[in-house]
Amino acid sequence: MKTDTLTDPLQEVVTTIPVMEQFLTLQGEGFHTGKAAYFIRTGGCDVGCHWCDVKESWEASHHSSVRYSSLLASSVDCNAEIIVITGGEPLMYDLEVLCELLRTSGKSLHVETSGVYPLTGSWDWICFSPKKFKSAQTEYYHKAHELKVVIYNASDLAWAEEHAEKMNADAKLYLQPEWSKKDQIMPLIVEYVKKNPKWRISLQTHKYLNIP
Repeated sequence: MKTDTLTDPLQEVVTTIPVMEQFLTLQGEGFHTGKAAYFIRTGGCDVGCHWCDVKESWEASHHSSVRYSSLLASSVDCNAEIIVITGGEPLMYDLEVLCELLRTSGKSLHVETSGVYPLTGSWDWICFSPKKFKSAQTEYYHKAHELKVVIYNASDLAWAEEHAEKMNADAKLYLQPEWSKKDQIMPLIVEYVKKNPKWRISLQTHKYLNIP
């Protein structure tokens, strides 16, 4: 989605983006686990992870287009200091103008992405979660603050290392068990992190706690 840069970020914005859902919750994964955050989940994804837990987000046409100005109004009304743009795959859209508008809220902007599309927008935190099904853009290895690799089977640990070797020195490294195989995979991850302490474990704590 290509849009023009705003001359006045407070003006009524008519640009829209498909949104599956938006809600106030706690960040359940990665470095910012446990923090209140306002999530905006975009519709549309062509990466195709067979274990994806939000497959209903994949088809953009199934979700209503929401005005950027409406997203700003909803996120400003909550107390959370973080706005998380997730998906689906949010960066299949050009997010420059959306970020420019959301920045007027004074909140910290985070994005969660597989990295398969070029990075657009200005972000305080980039969670990069590469997938085997589509190659990531090189820039994410240099710019992401967090690498989060979902582990579905034991061979994914070696695959995770391939990505870690490319990451910038400041990036936090996380291994996260795929939810449906967590009981089987977690012991492997625990032993791996003991031997490779540069990694941390990311849990989907919102699922354990039954938090939306």
